[in-house]
Amino acid sequence: MTKMRIAILFGGRSGEHEVSLVSARSVLEVLDPARYEVYQVGITHDGAWFSGPDALEALAQEQTDRLTPCTILPDPSRPGLYALRPAGLELITSLDVVFPVLHGTYGEDGTLQGLLELADLAYVGAGVTGSSVGMDKAVFKEVMRAVGVPVVESTLLLRSQIEKDIPAALDKAEAVGPYPLFVKPANLGSSVGITKCRSRADLAEGLLEAAAYDRRVLVERGVDAREIEVAVLGNDEPQASIPGEILPSREFYSYESKYVDGTSGLLIPAPLPDDTAEQIRALAVQAYAAIDCAGMARVDFFLEKNSGRIYLNEINTIPGFTSISMYPKLWEASGLPYPQLIDRLIELALERKAERDRTERRFRRTA
Repeated sequence: MTKMRIAILFGGRSGEHEVSLVSARSVLEVLDPARYEVYQVGITHDGAWFSGPDALEALAQEQTDRLTPCTILPDPSRPGLYALRPAGLELITSLDVVFPVLHGTYGEDGTLQGLLELADLAYVGAGVTGSSVGMDKAVFKEVMRAVGVPVVESTLLLRSQIEKDIPAALDKAEAVGPYPLFVKPANLGSSVGITKCRSRADLAEGLLEAAAYDRRVLVERGVDAREIEVAVLGNDEPQASIPGEILPSREFYSYESKYVDGTSGLLIPAPLPDDTAEQIRALAVQAYAAIDCAGMARVDFFLEKNSGRIYLNEINTIPGFTSISMYPKLWEASGLPYPQLIDRLIELALERKAERDRTERRFRRTA
């Protein structure tokens, strides 16, 4: 059997660079060497691409001097991974599938997906539209409101507005609702740059912190809620996993509790009434379809403690794949073990590419 050639992309120009490395390590560990010929492609904080059998470890240690500079060309006539040599381009390998394990900007936001579309390569995960809408929390919430999916009250501020007139920015943010308020970069994940604010002074610091990571800053009303997550898998006919619940060890599900100390608890399945669990699963699939998601996503919800109201918080089109990440754990609990999940994601990438290839690219005149 001919092995499938897979490029695993990790790292990237994002505040989630380090998280990407941890996720990629988990994916690389379960790819079956009898089925896949794997090529590691690491992208530095500065955006330089390198390939090599030990690219992951080299990138983690910031020692890329023994790796090969490489690229993927936006040219469908030359699909594959190319080395950048002093004498010019040299083909390293043709590729069957690209598997981006890139969280955040320049990996999960549609930019990389645009390159892979231009290159006419199959790739795991959502396309340009699903990736970009899913990444921008403010745009995503507007789409959810348009399709009738409940979301928490919020407002959007630009970095320029915050820097130009902080009192006016604070007034606009406080109009969202009473404290506590949450401030977050609109285009980032893994809880990077998020601040829980209990006062105007906290809010000022939170706005500046979030603006350091993104030019668009989202301010949301704080909700005293349980945090419920659902994993979705599929293309045109997506399916939702059983729900799981996060038990944050800190005031909210922060970067540290996710990736540093690993102290937050996970309850799988979440202790929910059957009708509530089914409603959350249905909303997850509705949101997934509304933004034309594909392959995979983790959909996060708030379940307000006092009222029992369900609010969709966000969608993650390239969810974490670490050993403690909710996405693979939810599917394992739903009957799909981690190695088979990775195989299924690759199958879905090929399925999506085959569907894309059916699209007519030339206008045909009729008599």
